[in-house]
Amino acid sequence: MKFWENISLAFKGGGERSRPPLGRSYIGTYGGASFSGEAPFSYEGRVREAYVDNAVAQRAVRIVAEGVGGAPLASMDDAIAALINATSAGQSLLETIAAHLLLHGNAYVQVMCGVDDQPAELFALRPDRITIESDKKGWPVAYAYRAGEHQTRFAAQDAMGRPAIIHIKAFHPTDDHYGLGCLGAAAKAVAVHNAAAQWNKALLDNAARPSGALVFDPGPEGSALSADQFDRLKAEMEASFAGSGNAGRPMLLEGGLKWQSMSMTPADMDFVALKAAAAREIALAFGVPPMLLGLPGDNSYANYREANRALWRLTILPLAGKILDGLSGALEAWWDDAALAVDRDQIPALSEDRERLWSQVSEADFLSPEEKREMLGIGVRKNAK
Repeated sequence: MKFWENISLAFKGGGERSRPPLGRSYIGTYGGASFSGEAPFSYEGRVREAYVDNAVAQRAVRIVAEGVGGAPLASMDDAIAALINATSAGQSLLETIAAHLLLHGNAYVQVMCGVDDQPAELFALRPDRITIESDKKGWPVAYAYRAGEHQTRFAAQDAMGRPAIIHIKAFHPTDDHYGLGCLGAAAKAVAVHNAAAQWNKALLDNAARPSGALVFDPGPEGSALSADQFDRLKAEMEASFAGSGNAGRPMLLEGGLKWQSMSMTPADMDFVALKAAAAREIALAFGVPPMLLGLPGDNSYANYREANRALWRLTILPLAGKILDGLSGALEAWWDDAALAVDRDQIPALSEDRERLWSQVSEADFLSPEEKREMLGIGVRKNAK
């Protein structure tokens, strides 16, 4: 079942709806240059165009997802730590969940219990295979997972109120059940960036020479080319002068023929600025400072260190907090204290913030040592009175 079919079932009381087209013509302007192309509007098309074929979008997603997966976690129960730090289909569980949230806007984690009826493994399911089933009032009652011809139905909760599927979603202002990913906002910029790369490659294949046309001047007698002459001339042009292998070959024109360039030059179309503007918009959609992706002309940050700190503050930590809150809220059905959080003290990018806090607290003479330790999150010493 396709993503848009899932979306049509998400609205309360919604029935069958026609599927939108997989592609839609897009015309826009980036960096002073105009462009028209196809922006994929299906989830599979967006993932293929963005994550698979676009280096900027793939790197942006991987920076954020790997940051979430590698974020140091605060101390927790050993059984919970084994679940969180395990892999899902060979990938880090938290990294996979973060990537699903960025791309799809939804992450579904199956809770698989052992013989003791305790969670033994958390497995991240592909979100595009999940359909949410709701009751007459619009509340989700089950999750249907389809892989090929096989479909598995998971109840939202068992008799004891424990979930079989943990659903973590991004905010969607017009949908009750499904979250909104970043691919929709980045799809047009991805289409622009990919088309610019294809245009540049085609230009290089033609030895960086813009195309043109042979103009026939009939002269005062007004004779025109016959059909056979036109076909022969066209075949000779394609065989002798098209392609990079024929670059620079001299062209011998018969009487009445002259060459006229028709396409704009790369300087006129400004494809360098076009690709840079599209790449910056892709980075913006995924919350990554363009400087970290090696994009030129970014003066928003004083240095690389400040951009990395902004990435953790504005993107990685909020996303990690959403994921950990969703997992801990579901695991509390088995453990009373299943709180999960990122240990900010162990994040190198935020070390300067921590040093500044330590300096401010240590200089506060009106605070007792125990109060200072509590403010820093260290806790009171056992021998303190």
